[in-house]
Amino acid sequence: MALTSVHCEPAPVEAPAGGAASRRAPRVALIGNPNTGKTTLFNRLCGTRAKTSNFPGTTTGARVGRTSIGDDLTVDVVDLPGLYQVSLDAPEAKVVRGVLEGAGVYRQPDALLVVVDACNLTRNLVLVGELLAYRLPVVVALNMVDLAQRRGLTLDPVRLAAYLGCAVVPIVARRGTGIDEVRTALRTALAASHPPVSVTAVRVADVGGDLTTWAERAVTESVGGAAAVGSATDTLTERLDKAFTHPVVGLLVFAVVMMGLFWTLFALAAVPMDLIEATFAELGDLAGRVLPPGLVHDLVSQGIIGGIAGTVVFLPQICLLFFLISLLEDTGYLARAAFVMDRVLCRFGLPGHAFVPLLTSHACALPGIMSARLIPDRRDRLATILVAPFMSCSARLPVYVLLTSLLFVDRPLLGGVAFASCYVLGAAAALVSAMLFRRTLLRGRVRPMILELPSYKVPSFANALIAAKDQGLAFLKTAGTAIMAICVVMWWLNAFPRVPPPAEAEALRGQAAVTANAESAADLNARADLLTERATQAGSFAGRLGRTLQPVFAPLGYDWQLTVGVLTSFLAREVFVSTMSVLIGDANDDVENAGVIAKIRSARRDDGSLVFTPATATSLLVFFVLAMQCLPTLVMTRRETGHLKWAALQLGYMSAVAYSFAFVAFQGLRMMGVS
Repeated sequence: MALTSVHCEPAPVEAPAGGAASRRAPRVALIGNPNTGKTTLFNRLCGTRAKTSNFPGTTTGARVGRTSIGDDLTVDVVDLPGLYQVSLDAPEAKVVRGVLEGAGVYRQPDALLVVVDACNLTRNLVLVGELLAYRLPVVVALNMVDLAQRRGLTLDPVRLAAYLGCAVVPIVARRGTGIDEVRTALRTALAASHPPVSVTAVRVADVGGDLTTWAERAVTESVGGAAAVGSATDTLTERLDKAFTHPVVGLLVFAVVMMGLFWTLFALAAVPMDLIEATFAELGDLAGRVLPPGLVHDLVSQGIIGGIAGTVVFLPQICLLFFLISLLEDTGYLARAAFVMDRVLCRFGLPGHAFVPLLTSHACALPGIMSARLIPDRRDRLATILVAPFMSCSARLPVYVLLTSLLFVDRPLLGGVAFASCYVLGAAAALVSAMLFRRTLLRGRVRPMILELPSYKVPSFANALIAAKDQGLAFLKTAGTAIMAICVVMWWLNAFPRVPPPAEAEALRGQAAVTANAESAADLNARADLLTERATQAGSFAGRLGRTLQPVFAPLGYDWQLTVGVLTSFLAREVFVSTMSVLIGDANDDVENAGVIAKIRSARRDDGSLVFTPATATSLLVFFVLAMQCLPTLVMTRRETGHLKWAALQLGYMSAVAYSFAFVAFQGLRMMGVS
């Protein structure tokens, strides 16, 4: 991009109707390379007074906050996506160009606050040179000056400011050093009538318009000491990088770090998730006791409260995940891990950045899909989102426990092998599908992974907490409302039409009423309740749909009962277990209880044959590993991709893959003589 010496006034300030003296708050765009501490500076300036939203027509998010830069002046700060150059053909660069030019729906900022890494000045100043061409007031925040000084660099912000023709403020954003000076510089820049860009334009012209050469001269003019031009490194950083990016040692370190993250996510999120489930269970019981029996009672206690619980229960995992990711990113390790995994994932058309979403999806696909925002390229991001649900999430575990227990009675070793094979099958399906998508629907030039290895730093817990809060609120405000609505609809399909209790259940209740033994009466009433629930399930819209669609699933070995279980599990996979407990087990037993497993194992079809044969159980296990049976995940896919077609593709593709492989498993075992 060529620089010119033409001056331009900042965007005019709009006055409200009626000629009031008050004006709208000026807007400052916060821009910088990735890993320069831009978000840390934003948090220092705006704190928690910020909101996150997507730019119109894109899935690129930005945070907008408000800060005071004087007793009488407040500005809006927009934290734009990190980028290396404005001129690149990348989604984040297109968004930044639109904002800088005030094109279309974007509002042009009144000033630019550019964050640069003092340890990597040459590369960072290339972006500064591009931004100075937009003829807007610019303030450069020279971050991490403490690290630069420890590495032997001598910085002269005054000489650098004179060379650039704009204010340069040395800061340490992590500690809050220099934040007041940044506010003062912004106030001065906004008050200037003409952004001083002519000095820079002349100096870029002197080097033939080469911004890299211009940036090197700027560093030569203003920086002294060891490694003055380029990136300053130290021996400890070099030694760590050799280990963390090594083809073998790097993978081992990555495995240990990810196991720790994975274990932390499971262990720490389990407590609040259990508390949330217990709290909403108590609320449901309370609503059941307060409200009289009837439609409103069932809607509130099962539909609304159950729907809210089904939404909020994911919140601890989402918040904890983004808290941990923020800490890892702050330390500088996340970039090294992406570099190491790129060697493995690139063979399947995925970048190294995809490892976090795919790994996280083993806990829950919802935060996994949300964390795909870490992936810069749109095609890579879409491929990762589409295949993330193949990873075996924690919701599948009850189904795996049930089916492996049915398949391998008193053979725990084989059961354990089958259990582990489910994870392997899901991961293999994800990688092969990603390769297929990248060679067909998402075909395009594979971008080489250009990645900065940032400085190692002590992570900011404040930043991590803010990131967790922002992502949690975003989940509740967007996906959460849709998930609750889906839960209510699924409750309605399972509850209607109302079916009268069967005669056998009424007879059992009559016996209980005249039985003197309290224990026998309770047992009779429990059996009557189970028969009533079974009749309600079979006669509901979901049950009728199961009987109607049973011929479609017959080639997989499923009768109408299993078909109902498969259909109701589209609300959430774990619902399959409770459905089976109601239809052919005991609703009051735990799936891991030997009694209910024995009952389900001996359950019969309408023709008297067993429901769960070895071939049928294997077919079901394969189906649940590969199928998209999570409507909340589809909602999240729609939100993150910005279009319904990707969620529809995800549902159709995964359902087709699951059906095909389940068919092969069932029919193949039958051909081998395994019924």
